Amino acid sequence: QVKVVESGGGLVQAGGSLRLSCSVSGLTFHGYAMAWFRQAPGKEREAVSYINYNSGTTDYADSVKGRFTISRDNAKSTLYLQMNSLKLEDTAMYYCAAAGDPRPWTAENEYRYWGQGTLVTVSS
Repeated sequence: QVKVVESGGGLVQAGGSLRLSCSVSGLTFHGYAMAWFRQAPGKEREAVSYINYNSGTTDYADSVKGRFTISRDNAKSTLYLQMNSLKLEDTAMYYCAAAGDPRPWTAENEYRYWGQGTLVTVSS
């Protein structure tokens, strides 16, 4: 079956950096668009970043634009999120998700496969 596993979360200081990874198996990775979502304590889950099947298109939430970079390595069936200049408000559980061709990319219900999440905590 499909397995989606995030890693790389942890505790970092504000202004620091962290790189999340998402390893996918049981799925033709290069045929799927991928995205990162996050859910902060007491808040709704929100879309963070998106990348299409061949890295030709990326998109970001306004709140992370210029600070986060999404990328993928189809040969390794792995998705990444490089997070720089982290802020306290970036604290959240981060989820990796896969979709065929999500429209809009921010719609949770467009994503068929989800990971269990990796926790990012940003401290002052």
